[in-house]
Amino acid sequence: MQEVIIMFRIKSEGANIARTVRFTEKLFEEMNRIATENEISFNALVLQCCRYALDHSKYNTKLT
Repeated sequence: MQEVIIMFRIKSEGANIARTVRFTEKLFEEMNRIATENEISFNALVLQCCRYALDHSKYNTKLT
């Protein structure tokens, strides 16, 4: 079994704006597995990943 380094704590939070996003099959399967293992929704994981990416981006244009 491969060791996984956790870069952020996965948490559940609500959202109210709907958007359509297309994923590659491989990315979708990996993210779906992570969401299932952490007992959160796929959407909650996507939100957390986006927030982490923005917070750690060199462009860091904070929206919150």
